[in-house]
Amino acid sequence: MRVISGTARGTKLNSIENLSTRPTLDRVKEALFSIIQTHLQGSNILDLFAGSGALGIECLSRGAKHCTFCDKSYQSIKMLKQNLQKTKFEDKATILVDDYKKCVQTIKENKFDIIFIDPPYKLDIAVKSIKLILEYEIFAKDGIIILETDEEERELKELEDIKLEVYDVRKYGRVKLIFLRERG
Repeated sequence: MRVISGTARGTKLNSIENLSTRPTLDRVKEALFSIIQTHLQGSNILDLFAGSGALGIECLSRGAKHCTFCDKSYQSIKMLKQNLQKTKFEDKATILVDDYKKCVQTIKENKFDIIFIDPPYKLDIAVKSIKLILEYEIFAKDGIIILETDEEERELKELEDIKLEVYDVRKYGRVKLIFLRERG
């Protein structure tokens, strides 16, 4: 796994290889960032289920102002800190070690332009986390939420009740990216 573009381009990132984590593949990252590239410059990012931090670090490398990384795994946070040191982005990062509910409560005074939601697939908490984000109003006007899942149909069904618009869905093998924004 590596940083694809920007100031930290080519930096190899550490990742955890076990059954509970699955780093976003480079080809999926490349496609994702080609879609959101115009939204990155100066943006405030939330990587809610950060793992090794690859998505947030890619944003910082491409011009995002700041990224808040949240994960409850101490092993993931250790890896994330190493990756931030490698890329020299420690000063542009906030790290929270807790479950997603407590993380969202902790950052409720912030507004995020781009929010990544990539929880362990089988936990079925992606839409719950989006509802919490909306409840605490941490989603910036004109912001984007990107949900990574392998349960596209389930997630889309659950998203019907939410006041956000699904404006794009991309499929990359087993991985699906669902893009959300305010209706309007």
